[in-house]
Amino acid sequence: MMQHQLAVQARFRPETLERVLRVVRHRGFQVCSMNMVTLGNTDDINIELTVASLRPVELLFSQLSKLVDVGRVEIQQQTTQQIRA
Repeated sequence: MMQHQLAVQARFRPETLERVLRVVRHRGFQVCSMNMVTLGNTDDINIELTVASLRPVELLFSQLSKLVDVGRVEIQQQTTQQIRA
């Protein structure tokens, strides 16, 4: 399975994380790790995701970019790793 690291910048709303995670699941990706931090005094958050799948990460990238509260999505790194269920 391929692992991909994504950086997502979004507006902080109660439903933002739920939407991001729903898209990840519906696109067939597994969350390996996730970190979220708020950006100072703004209403923005940074979400760093490490996801794994046999599917191309571009499928996930395009769907996350379409979410209403998401301002930016960036693919940071991808690696091949053996992941056992």
